[in-house]
Amino acid sequence: MNERVAATLREDPTMARLIDRHGPLRVEPAGDEFARLCTSIVNQQLSTASASAIHERFLDALGGDPTPEEVLAADEGRLRETGLSGTKVEYLREVAAAFRDGDRDLTREGLADASDEEVVAALTEIHGVGEWTARMYLIFALGREDVLPLGDLAVRKGIEQVYNDGGELTRAEMREIGAAWRPYRSYGTRYVWAEYES
Repeated sequence: MNERVAATLREDPTMARLIDRHGPLRVEPAGDEFARLCTSIVNQQLSTASASAIHERFLDALGGDPTPEEVLAADEGRLRETGLSGTKVEYLREVAAAFRDGDRDLTREGLADASDEEVVAALTEIHGVGEWTARMYLIFALGREDVLPLGDLAVRKGIEQVYNDGGELTRAEMREIGAAWRPYRSYGTRYVWAEYES
């Protein structure tokens, strides 16, 4: 995290405390965008621990980081044995086909000139990729610095925990809190997650 990001976030005293507690956190592009998207699909609607265990078994089943070709060629039964539901196996295959055969380049280079909303629109055209997964892709695959994924339960719960002693907040109130972190809301999001998971 560079000094400009830290200085902006530290203008919010609550966020300054989280930075002191958790140290520098980074937002940077993934080395392999497809593998990162697979991780988000595996993680959909799972606890961190369950997702991590299933993801490890998924990588073992493929013999390493996934490629679109390997996911499409993998035996469905073998993938199901990793703990993936039939639906998630279908989603992973849809994503693999989109990366291999799609008419859009979904890598960082291919999406370099697309706005965040255009990226979300392109990704959510793929069966199995919803708004949450697309926002995770913006942060963790593309390294976009100003994303506030309020579709993520942990982000909402984390903001409520950190900023309102666990009391309920509306999404509008959460957006207002996040506005203080602009143009680095992805970093603010990472600190909220870190605090929520600690």
